[in-house]
Amino acid sequence: MSPSNIEAKIHHWKLPSLGFRGLKYITPGMIVIASLLLLALLAPYITSSDPIVASLDQSMQPPSFQHPFGTDHLGRDMFSRVLYGTRVSLMVGICAAALAVLLGVAVGLLAGYFGGLVDSLLMRLVDTIYSPPETILLMVLVTMFTRNVWTIILAIGLTHWMSTARLVRSEALSIRQRPFVESAVSLGAGDGYILLHHVLPNLFYIAVISVTLMTAHAILTESFLSFLGLGIPPHLPSWGNMLNEAQRDIMRGIWWTCLFPGMMIVITVLSINLLGADLKKRLAPVREMRTQL
Repeated sequence: MSPSNIEAKIHHWKLPSLGFRGLKYITPGMIVIASLLLLALLAPYITSSDPIVASLDQSMQPPSFQHPFGTDHLGRDMFSRVLYGTRVSLMVGICAAALAVLLGVAVGLLAGYFGGLVDSLLMRLVDTIYSPPETILLMVLVTMFTRNVWTIILAIGLTHWMSTARLVRSEALSIRQRPFVESAVSLGAGDGYILLHHVLPNLFYIAVISVTLMTAHAILTESFLSFLGLGIPPHLPSWGNMLNEAQRDIMRGIWWTCLFPGMMIVITVLSINLLGADLKKRLAPVREMRTQL
């Protein structure tokens, strides 16, 4: 295949050309993530138990037909809490990952394309934010403001965009020297047009893979913060909050209050990572074709 044909394919590639056609491309990771999203959306219709209201006369009951995941020390139905916790954890993971990747792509794109002083300033900003330990920076951010879901999303998003920025910068540095970009410059195209129509579309695969992997990391981060008591407010059910409360239950032999939230975290993160690996495999041929230009 000649370089001109390769360039034409790269420049005009769209999502359908990546192989997302038909049911044969559905993977286990996709099925699990889609099922979790469906469970989160249909939680009020799946269970009638309130995940917040306590019922002390039914406290510490093991898994049964009435309470499939048992109850905690306050008598709250764990099945209901896990379902509603899926809403909170997935919302935090997806929104925080989207914010982090959006910031990372914007900073990396500007630094890689313009170079020079812009590149130096933005990369020094990245190095500055990278300097303190991530955990310390997160704790500072969540304690500075009122704790709620959006504060946690902002804290995670604002502390996780730097790796994406570095990846995007390195790719933008390479893409801006490709023949199709040089041709657009010679024809008088402006920087905004080149960024939107030539450089950004060729960074799509980085954004997709970064969002996928960052979602898993954001869910783990939220669970970690909530486990320490610094994440989602205690009155809201999240997997991290449930693990935090389960610490005292373990001493009483109530094993189910930590088993099911922990199992959901493992299943979700593993499925997202499998989905990310599959997307990377499918998008790799497009990246390899571009490197042949």
